Amino acid sequence: MVHDKFITLRGLQFHYREFSKRGTPLILLHGLASQSHIFDLLAPKLAPSFRVIAFDQRGHGESGKPDNGYDFKNVCADLVALLDALKIKRAILAGHSWGGNVALYFAAHFPERARGIVLIDGGFLDIQANPEMTWERTERELAPPNFIGTPVDDFKRRLKQYAGNLWKPSVEQVILANFEIQNDNTIRPRLSYANHMKILRALWEQRPRELYPLIQCPTLLLPAEKANDDNRAWLERRRVQIAHAAREIPNNRLVLFRDTVHDIPLQRPRKLANSIIKFARDNKLNH
Repeated sequence: MVHDKFITLRGLQFHYREFSKRGTPLILLHGLASQSHIFDLLAPKLAPSFRVIAFDQRGHGESGKPDNGYDFKNVCADLVALLDALKIKRAILAGHSWGGNVALYFAAHFPERARGIVLIDGGFLDIQANPEMTWERTERELAPPNFIGTPVDDFKRRLKQYAGNLWKPSVEQVILANFEIQNDNTIRPRLSYANHMKILRALWEQRPRELYPLIQCPTLLLPAEKANDDNRAWLERRRVQIAHAAREIPNNRLVLFRDTVHDIPLQRPRKLANSIIKFARDNKLNH
């Protein structure tokens, strides 16, 4: 049974979900503008094998939302404080999207605390690998849409159309958790626009290839690839970045999720869980 808990770390209140209490600690890290519920379909499948904790990172979900501290150094300091508070010496960190970049930074700078890392369609994203993506262009093109004031029912209809075959009530519930429901029955993102852009700036500044040689723990790379991706240039850049990670991270395994959207935990939770369990078993991480 899942337990929702709150804890104060570095003077800030954080929320996390604990799906099991025994086994090797596995910390699940969500992506940008998401929250711990993104793992609601995945975590129960991992709980028999690990001590599973899904963590709302600062600014997200039900955790505190300060105006600062959204660089990788501070976000990972939050993680160190979480491990210390829970008396966890070493953990496997599984990060989705931006969470993968967090896990990568953590393993590079705190190698003694990382038993292994799992990069779920994240961690290898290097925005500046495209020289045309200046910060000004990144700021303009990757800014989040403005959903403030959107009626809940309108958002649900749009979500159902956008999700297509992926849509089901459980997926809708997970995505709605990204928002607060206001008294007038409209939505407001839990992550503010200003804080979103601070994280985007940190992502733009991070050069993952500089961190790859520093990774000492086993690493599982789990990129997704859609068969009908129309942006061929972006697809090729992604493939190059994935190839760099597979070549330059010292001890890694690559499992490609074909015909899969970015949100692997929602579309392929069973395959994702099986991949993580096998990775831990093969590398003797859960002993």
